[in-house]
Amino acid sequence: MKKKYIDLSHVIEAGMITYKGLPAPLICDYLSREKSKDFYEAGTSFQIGKIEMVSNTGTYLDCPFHRYEHGKDLAQMELEAFADLEAITIHAMGAQAIDVAHFQGQSLENKAVIIRTDWSKHWNTDLYFENHPFLTAAAAQFLKVAKVKLVGIDSHNIDDTRGNARPVHTILLGAEILIVEHMCNLHALPIDNYRFSAVPPKFKGVGTFPVRAFATLKL
Repeated sequence: MKKKYIDLSHVIEAGMITYKGLPAPLICDYLSREKSKDFYEAGTSFQIGKIEMVSNTGTYLDCPFHRYEHGKDLAQMELEAFADLEAITIHAMGAQAIDVAHFQGQSLENKAVIIRTDWSKHWNTDLYFENHPFLTAAAAQFLKVAKVKLVGIDSHNIDDTRGNARPVHTILLGAEILIVEHMCNLHALPIDNYRFSAVPPKFKGVGTFPVRAFATLKL
């Protein structure tokens, strides 16, 4: 059976700001191709890159350690938590506070719930950081009770950032429900009948890291 892959991740590039107040990534050569010629035979060259960045860069996944000191870190999460998950798309375009009503009547258990807001159209602009769509605490509690596996959103944050509370992170990560933020291309997703993956490196002592999030559709 043929498959189609839909990339749901932003490109990470030097100087890009993902979250206002956090530094942009530095991406450069550790060993340039020109310099590598000093170490290899004629006609042979390599590039070794150097990357300096905070873990909250680009499209990234949050696991419990991000919020809880004794929560599971990236290395402790099983692949089943974020790879090849049955998924459903929830349309929430035009809403800022995404409440329980968006999820009622849906089959959600053990699924990746991908929330489409289309806020990603503001990516790399000042508009992206202000008045973005977010989930309410009640919606997070509803998803927890529904036993979803992961919640993704194409917005600046799954929580309302106008205050200091982060109830959605607290509720979801407390239940080991993973979060993927800063997604894109959600307009290309069907409502259901697809799989979702967002796999980070196996870092110990890290609760967040960029992922190459993607959907797998059977044709």
